[in-house]
Amino acid sequence: MSGSTSMVFTHTCETTQLLALVLQNLGLKAIPISSQMSQVKRLEALNKFKAGECNILICTDEASRGLDIPSVDMVVNYDIPSNSKDYINRVGRTACSRQSGVSISLVNQYDVESFVQIEELIGKKIPVFACKEDEVLLLLECVTEAKRISLMVLESLNLHEMLSTEMQINSRL
Repeated sequence: MSGSTSMVFTHTCETTQLLALVLQNLGLKAIPISSQMSQVKRLEALNKFKAGECNILICTDEASRGLDIPSVDMVVNYDIPSNSKDYINRVGRTACSRQSGVSISLVNQYDVESFVQIEELIGKKIPVFACKEDEVLLLLECVTEAKRISLMVLESLNLHEMLSTEMQINSRL
């Protein structure tokens, strides 16, 4: 969806970081925003998204609260919210200014109960999108490799942070 904007919601700051790296490794313009980032970094990420430098914003519910984003074309619930009202707040971002948008929820066996509660709250069944296994398998290898690389990058960054912190502690002794 060239030129379109998307918000992807996850439960944890770590998942936002990992997912952003995976999508970047797949050639997409994704940027994370989380409470673990400084206010300056969060504003930089938000401004890049608003300016169109990145068209995918990955965030947690906490990080997205109060963000001035008028509307997006697509909302992806990478993780199903535990609170049904959070679901409505998330997908409502596609309906601002009477524009239409798409909402996709990735539901696994652990999310079914929460998802049923969401359907009860909104008073309708959400249609199931049946994906074609052969198409998924074609993409699986690329995604798996992008995730492997992303995990290595995150591990390297975490190791660098730990060493930097240790050096700061040792310099105070």
